[in-house]
Amino acid sequence: MLTADLARSRTTGDAIKPLFIDPTDENYRETARELIALFDAHLGEPKGDLEDAIDELTVADTDYKIVQGLAKLLLDECEFEVRSPVEPREIRQRLFEKANERYPVVRQPTLGDDTQKIEVYSAVADELGISLEACYRGMYADLEENKRLVQIGTRTADQYAGAGEQSTTTTTLTGSSDGEYEHTDLTVDWLVTRYNLALAQAVLYDATEMRIRVWDHFGTVFSYVKLFGLMHRIYPIDSDGKRVERTDHADGYEAILDGPASLFSQSQKYGIRLANFLPALPLCDRWEMTATVLIDETAGETRQLRLYDTDGLDSHYSTGRQFDSDLEQTLAQKWERATTDWELLRENDVFDLGDEVMIPDFAIEHPDGRRAILEIIGFWTPEYLESKLKKIRQADAENLLVAVSEQLDCSNDDFGETSERVLWFKTGIHVYDLVELAEEYSI
Repeated sequence: MLTADLARSRTTGDAIKPLFIDPTDENYRETARELIALFDAHLGEPKGDLEDAIDELTVADTDYKIVQGLAKLLLDECEFEVRSPVEPREIRQRLFEKANERYPVVRQPTLGDDTQKIEVYSAVADELGISLEACYRGMYADLEENKRLVQIGTRTADQYAGAGEQSTTTTTLTGSSDGEYEHTDLTVDWLVTRYNLALAQAVLYDATEMRIRVWDHFGTVFSYVKLFGLMHRIYPIDSDGKRVERTDHADGYEAILDGPASLFSQSQKYGIRLANFLPALPLCDRWEMTATVLIDETAGETRQLRLYDTDGLDSHYSTGRQFDSDLEQTLAQKWERATTDWELLRENDVFDLGDEVMIPDFAIEHPDGRRAILEIIGFWTPEYLESKLKKIRQADAENLLVAVSEQLDCSNDDFGETSERVLWFKTGIHVYDLVELAEEYSI
């Protein structure tokens, strides 16, 4: 995403609004086109050379901050690798040892000293069985500016590809698998629309609360809520966005998501999760979002960020259901390796709790039709934990199983009639313990 120095927004009254660009404006499209071409031209080249070329790029009628912002998004799609036939640390160690033997290697800038320096490099290159140039370049090949650009989008520098070699990715969009990416290549359309979304995301780092309303694709949206570990409360609403008493009267759902500034100590990691959730909303046909953003922490001054489906934001996220938190992902991986007839499925049911709803994490199903529902309670604030416990006590489901972290400040008594169906865990959830509960309480 964009760093704070590249964010662009305007405050008017009680509202804050990102300074979106027009994706159809030919000036911005030409800027995007030039940047993509610039990155292509630097495939296989050092990262430092690419960054220098970006800094030197000037585009008529395009603000410098916009150029840098677009470039940042492209950099987020790049992979850089250390390219050296021998580990740079090994080259340095041998060079320093050899130079120490012949100290001083370069005391004055004379031809004789320069010759002595070359002799040191040549001796080490011969010992390692590499060329003099490879020795010279490899000495500091692991510095960030010397890493080579080996991939941008789906395009790679084939001459640097090698079997079994590991690469370092600058960033990944969701911290999840590549399956979350649906675009097959980086295009002008992708870049200019992604930029507007990134501008909106940058405003959310200091949000104290986000309220969303969605009228379709509920399962997908709430999967992303859970993926990013966002504390949430969900309510059924009608077509006008007003809350209704029962889910069978609902046309959509309203969710209140607590933001990073609402935690006891503001967490940058949580703020990134909240901003990363935003691209899930444009997956819906009809949605709206209002976020309360902290402007001045000392004075408690806030502004409102309001976004709608009519703002033209587009998403690069998948509508698939393969999304898990780390804890849930680990459980799913364990389940695949386990020997059991029970199947672990992503859950899409809505539990009607009157004026509020709950969407559990998983369903556990047996081939004979028996079914249990699983809710996992890991990291929450005390207030949110109490809200979650209240929901579980309200849920009228005899097959609802609850996995609870022992690190939380709660006990069996807090779960009411559900206490017999609670599985306590320390660091991870054991598959066969869940299977045992499913055997007993599934319906």
